[in-house]
Amino acid sequence: MKVKEFMIEDVIIAHPNDSIKAVMTIFVERKVGGLPICDDDGYLLGMVSDGDILRSIKPIERRIYDFVFYMDYLGEENLQSRLSDLSEKEIIKIAKTKGIITVSPEDEIEHAVTLLSKHHFKKLPVVDQKNRVVGVISRGDVIRKIQRSLLKEM
Repeated sequence: MKVKEFMIEDVIIAHPNDSIKAVMTIFVERKVGGLPICDDDGYLLGMVSDGDILRSIKPIERRIYDFVFYMDYLGEENLQSRLSDLSEKEIIKIAKTKGIITVSPEDEIEHAVTLLSKHHFKKLPVVDQKNRVVGVISRGDVIRKIQRSLLKEM
């Protein structure tokens, strides 16, 4: 079986200059936990997940640095101020942009399952030969398809 038999073709994407706030709204309204980030021509630039957003808004902890006689104190920042500081930041600034693992529509599904399980990914972008996003495949997509197949056999 091929990835194209499992992938979602109606891909929800983010653009690199979309704000973190706008992407969080997409996550909530569309009930997704990750998106490919694409330029206007559909080329993959990055991937962002709900975990990336959580890590970016995590309040900064109180730290004291002592470099011989120079001392710097970074005060604790609360979640509300962190959110207001980051809400308009461009999503590409916190997204994964290097070493993005992708699959092709013609790849065997076993390859995608291996990548999803090995790297603990929730979702993989499916790209064509020119690195344009043509779909996404998630753990849920694979499980649903397998479950339907098993029910048909019974």
